[in-house]
Amino acid sequence: MATPVVTSRILRRLLASGVQGRAERLLARVHPADLGPLLADLTPDEIQTVIDLLFNQHRAATLLRELPHELLPQIFDAITDRRLAEILARLEIDDLSVLIGYVPEERRENVHARLPRHRRDELLYASLYPPDSAGRVMTTRFLALDEKMTAQEAIDSIRAGRDWGDQGHYLYVTNNDRLLLGVVPIRKLVSAPPTTPVAELTATNTIAVPADADQEEVAQMVARYDLFAIPVTDGDGRLLGIITVDDVIDVITEEATEDIYHLAGLSEEDRVFTSAGVSIRKRLPWMLLNLGTAFTAAAVVGLFERTLAQLVSLAVFLPVVAGVGGNGGIQTLTVITRAIALGEIEFSTGLRAIGKEMAVGLVMGLSAGIIAGGMAALWQGNPYMGLVLLLAMMITLTVAGLLGAAVPLLLKALDQDPAVGAGVLVTFCTDALGFFSFLGIATLLLDRLV
Repeated sequence: MATPVVTSRILRRLLASGVQGRAERLLARVHPADLGPLLADLTPDEIQTVIDLLFNQHRAATLLRELPHELLPQIFDAITDRRLAEILARLEIDDLSVLIGYVPEERRENVHARLPRHRRDELLYASLYPPDSAGRVMTTRFLALDEKMTAQEAIDSIRAGRDWGDQGHYLYVTNNDRLLLGVVPIRKLVSAPPTTPVAELTATNTIAVPADADQEEVAQMVARYDLFAIPVTDGDGRLLGIITVDDVIDVITEEATEDIYHLAGLSEEDRVFTSAGVSIRKRLPWMLLNLGTAFTAAAVVGLFERTLAQLVSLAVFLPVVAGVGGNGGIQTLTVITRAIALGEIEFSTGLRAIGKEMAVGLVMGLSAGIIAGGMAALWQGNPYMGLVLLLAMMITLTVAGLLGAAVPLLLKALDQDPAVGAGVLVTFCTDALGFFSFLGIATLLLDRLV
C-alpha cells in the first residue's frame, strides 16, 4: 500500500472539522517518521489531539522515537505529564534514557515519578554507565538460551517469549551464572534435529563489547564485522544486553552529524527546527572567532600594502589563492577526520598519511597553478604574474595538505575531538599562508611585474 501524501493543511482541516475518525485512519497509514515535519506546523491543541489518536493506536511512543530531537520540547509542551509518562513507558530503555533528557527540568521529576516502578529502576541502572557508552544504548530486552537446552526446547522458549524485543538473527547462549558462552543463529537452530544440544550449535568466537565501551567504537565493530547485533557484557563476561543494528545506525548518524557540525563550527543543538534564538546563540561565537581569523589574514595582506600600491592588479588574484588553498585544506581535513572516526588511522601511522596528503597537495597545486598562471599571464600580459601565481598555489596547497592532515591527528593525540574547530584553524592558516606566499613572491619579483 502506497503511503498517502499528507500535508499539514490536510491534517489541520480534518482535525478542525471534528471528523477525528478520518484523521485517525489517515494517521494509521502514515509512518511516524513522516509525521515529524507535519507536527512542526500544528498548534499545541492540534498536537495534543494527534498524540491522543496515535496513543490509541499504540504508535505515540514510536512517533517520539522518530521525531527530530529539536522538535521534542514543542511536542512535550502539548502533552500532559500523565500522558507523557504513559507514552515514555512504552519505549525501550535506550530510547527512554535519551528522551527523558529532553523533558523540561521543571517537569522531569514529575514525569519520572509517574513512570512504572520497573521503568524507573531501569533508568537508574542505565544512568550508572557513562554517557555515549554501550551501556546507555543497549537494550535489556532479549532472549538468552541456556546451554543445557535442546534445539526443540530452545524453539519452544522462543515461541513462549512475549517480550524479548528486536533480537534479530542471533540467540545468545549463557550458563547458570549468565556468562556469555556464544551465539546461535536462528536459521541454524530451526534447521537442527530437535534433540541436538544447544551447546553443539553454539559458535564460541563471539564478538562482545564491555558496557563502558564508547558507542562510536561499538558502531565501528558492527560495521567492520557485518553484524546485525552485538552483545554487551560486564567485567566478568556476564551478558547485560544487546545493541541492535538500528541502534548502531542511530549512533553512526549521531556521530557523523557531530563531526560535520564541528567541521563547520556548529553546535549539535542547532538543527533545522531549532528556534532562531538558539541558532543565533550557538553560531555567533564561532562567527566572531572566524571574524577574528579573517582580520588576522587581512593583517597579513596589510604587510604588503606598499607592493599592492605599486601593482594593484595583484589584489585581483588574492581570492583565487585563498579559495583554492582553503578548499584543498578542507578536502584533506575531511578525509583524515573520516579515517580517524572509522578507526582507519592512528597517530602512529599518521606520518605516512601526512606525506601522502602533502604530495597530493603539491601535484594539485602544480596542476591548478599551471592553469591559473597561464590565464593570469595572458590576462596581464606578463609571464611573471603567472609564475608568481603558480609558485604561490604550489606552496599553499602543499602546506594545506600538511595542515589538513596534521591538525586532526594532533587533536586526536591530545584526546580532543579532531573535528572541533579544525576547519576554522585550517582555513585561517591556508588563507594567511596563501596571501603571504603570493604577495611575498610578488614583492621579490616586483621589478619584473611592474
